Amino acid sequence: MSSQSEDLSLAKEGKSAGRGPRLSHFLRHRSTQVGIIAVFLVIWAFFVISAPETFLSREIYLAFMSTTPFFGITAMVLTILIIAGEIDLSFPSIMAMGMVAYIFTVNATESVFLAVLAGLLAGFVIGLLNGLLVVKIGIPSLVATIGTQFFWRGAVLVLLNGKGASLTMARETLTYKALVGKSFGYVPNQFIWMLVIGIGCWVLLNRTRLGAHSYLIGDNENSARLMGVNVDRTKMLLFALVGLAAAFSGILASLQVSYFWPSLGEGYLLNTLASVFLGGTSVFGGVGTMLGTFLGSYIIGAIKAAIVAIGWTGFLTELIYGLIIVVSVSMHTILGRRTK
Repeated sequence: MSSQSEDLSLAKEGKSAGRGPRLSHFLRHRSTQVGIIAVFLVIWAFFVISAPETFLSREIYLAFMSTTPFFGITAMVLTILIIAGEIDLSFPSIMAMGMVAYIFTVNATESVFLAVLAGLLAGFVIGLLNGLLVVKIGIPSLVATIGTQFFWRGAVLVLLNGKGASLTMARETLTYKALVGKSFGYVPNQFIWMLVIGIGCWVLLNRTRLGAHSYLIGDNENSARLMGVNVDRTKMLLFALVGLAAAFSGILASLQVSYFWPSLGEGYLLNTLASVFLGGTSVFGGVGTMLGTFLGSYIIGAIKAAIVAIGWTGFLTELIYGLIIVVSVSMHTILGRRTK
């Protein structure tokens, strides 16, 4: 009996000793996700404590679900491109160009469904053109997409003579209800689209060759080429997907208010970049998670409302967005130096 009890005690000690290494291994390999979850909970607790009447009401969360997808969807797809070591700053103009294609198509066909397809196709093609400039001509993506940002914004103004357009005819269509209607009586469909796209991006990043190649390229492009990765094709496809996501976001944002302004997208640049970098994606490539960007989007989406609810001046909003970007990039730079 004594020998059996000794064996049982040794087995229990072995199990408890094994839990420690397993936990440390999990935390080490999931440090980015654990970190952003902790940041999300701390910031949200601060919001709730500072403005309980606002952040304990259902209405504020419905508002976040309605508006955050307008930049959160693009942020999640942009995350994959940044992981691959590139960046696209032209997506605000692509949002507007997608709507230009929508307007021309709906005027010609009176079909909202075909107009949405045309807008998505325009975004994909413009993103592909960005990829060609970077991959085939060799222009750094930062410079190339700053240039195309101005070019496509100018194209929007020229093609529409600087005028907006009413989208009220779409309100009674099934396409409108599917995109920006409500499910279960109160949940905005754009939030459901963001969830679906977020899950799709997670699968793409973690369960496909494209995702694995994105990490390899961002970590070391020369090594990726030596391993047989088609770097050029991967980058071009990622640029095209960012364009597609931006056009879709522009369609959602415009349909939500039933009007298109030529300035569509101009207010989303900082929000989108801050969401990506706050979520733990490194501007140097090779590091990033979809969960981080998803939670980062809702933190960014809540900051302005929190500032107003707490009673601070609204002028702090852009200051905080800029601070988030600078601090996030600085942290990745310091950690990168320590790991070398």
